[in-house]
Amino acid sequence: MSRAETVSASVQPRPLWTLGLFRDELRTTFRRWRTLALLGVLAAVPVLVGIAVRIETGDGSSGGGGGGGPAFVSQITNNGLFLVFTALAATLPFFLPMAVGVVAGDAVAGEAGSGTLRYLLVAPAGRTRLLLTKYATVMVFCLAATLVVAVSALAVGALLFPLGDLTTISGTRITFGEGLVRALLIALVVSASLLGVAALGLFVSTLTDSGIAAMATTVGLLITVQILDQIPQLHALHPYLFSHHWLSFADLMREPVHWDDLTKNLGLQVLYAAVFGSAAWARFTTRDVTA
Repeated sequence: MSRAETVSASVQPRPLWTLGLFRDELRTTFRRWRTLALLGVLAAVPVLVGIAVRIETGDGSSGGGGGGGPAFVSQITNNGLFLVFTALAATLPFFLPMAVGVVAGDAVAGEAGSGTLRYLLVAPAGRTRLLLTKYATVMVFCLAATLVVAVSALAVGALLFPLGDLTTISGTRITFGEGLVRALLIALVVSASLLGVAALGLFVSTLTDSGIAAMATTVGLLITVQILDQIPQLHALHPYLFSHHWLSFADLMREPVHWDDLTKNLGLQVLYAAVFGSAAWARFTTRDVTA
């Protein structure tokens, strides 16, 4: 074997090395104070919602029946498990995607701004492998953020309200155990609904060396899409916006489950992930890293 072949073999990325890189990325991401603060805010939302409902219904009223909030609010006083569904519905339009946008926007731009990106590229990872590791880390954060909301809501719901068998949106009764399974499925669907935002944020992160600029741009785009989704005159555009079918997870609480909007939502997220993931790869693999 020639010297060139020996050197090439020695720098060839190994699966265990890749797992180590992924582990390091997870450790770095979840040890940042910014990440912990975001998770703390997300955990606080179900607490505030639960306390608000408890205070409102302290006089024995059902509460939430005449409001314009999520359909699950009126059921919280009957079963604390509905606080999980309400909290996810309350955080999904803005808080969850904002948190994901901040983490995704900082994934590459933050490394470039701090001067550590070029040192990562010196390691035998390759740009494609590094970018995939970054995206996988953001996906894990999507799941972790969603579970933080769900677990916090379940704990507060169990503390402030009764638990037991529950009534679905369709009016049928299911056991508490089946309700927990559906809550887990809903959490998984909600986290999958954030994959499009994660890919968009990662793409924006490859365009700049400023983590703050990437995070602000991603959050700005998120707000813009949300505004566009509320303009009736743009109804023809709505089905193609990544946020349009976000609240379709409520169909998992129907009997039988309505799958049409759920599959549209997941398919749209895959499409956004493919388009912006490819754009991020094309940009990152041709980028001249000087910082």
